[in-house]
Amino acid sequence: MTRTEKVAAVEVLKEKFSNTEFFYLTDASALSVEKINSLRTQLFEKGIEMQVVKNTLARKAMEALPNASSYEGLFDALKGPTAILFTSVANAPARVIKEFRGKAERPFIKAAYIDTAIYHGDDQIQVLADLKSKEELLGDLLGLLQSPIQTVMGGLLSGGNNIMGLLKALEEREG
Repeated sequence: MTRTEKVAAVEVLKEKFSNTEFFYLTDASALSVEKINSLRTQLFEKGIEMQVVKNTLARKAMEALPNASSYEGLFDALKGPTAILFTSVANAPARVIKEFRGKAERPFIKAAYIDTAIYHGDDQIQVLADLKSKEELLGDLLGLLQSPIQTVMGGLLSGGNNIMGLLKALEEREG
């Protein structure tokens, strides 16, 4: 790789890191070509981009960003073969990896960057897979906000029936 190509690669990575709130550093080095292609297909279907990178270029790209200090915790994970998974949904890569590998050891998660939080190690896969997406959190919030309104409306509607029933009973009593 020439110096010009390295500079261009660092610029591309800087752009991706600055435009992505969530990314995973993974190792899929021991997989066969067939399995790698299958993994890439599954990731692509979920809107996740997989890019194999040189660790030094990834580190230089992170160090060149204005908020470089927030990435320092990832530098230890930039050893050995590394593939970066860029995503717009925080838990999607963990779910795909967990489903893909089943009982196998690869691919494994070296680290994950989730909106300034850093998760280290493959033992965090369940925590990462259980994270709720923005859409799921909004749905939960709407459900919580909707519940009291439905209770009040139900009470008002049933209260109207009770009043009508009482009036009818009083009317029948007088008659």
